[in-house]
Amino acid sequence: MARAHAHVGETRYRVDLKAGHHALVADEHADLGGQDAGPAPYELLLAALGACTSITLKMYAERKSWPLAGVDVALLFTRDGDSQKIERTLTLEGDLDDAQRARLADIAERTPVTLTLKAGVAITTRLR
Repeated sequence: MARAHAHVGETRYRVDLKAGHHALVADEHADLGGQDAGPAPYELLLAALGACTSITLKMYAERKSWPLAGVDVALLFTRDGDSQKIERTLTLEGDLDDAQRARLADIAERTPVTLTLKAGVAITTRLR
């Protein structure tokens, strides 16, 4: 289970976030009226996907005792009309063979956050 809390106050678009016991800040870019004090919401979404991808691949490689020295995940969110897309590019560091690299790319398609985004998730909203 994961928990987060977001609060926007007097500073236009600045959001103070608490995720677990970590404090973060989100904001809109200056061209959208914010002060760019932190990542914008879609940047946070991409960061979550990148973190999950990196962690999952590192865990998998460790369990297999594969020489994965590092994972770099570059992400881009684009929208064209009603069509939305995330492009993910993996750079795998270490002395991996082609089969290991292919397997890690396959695993990336099934990380928990990847599966959540691909499947969609129900969101309920209540007023307090």
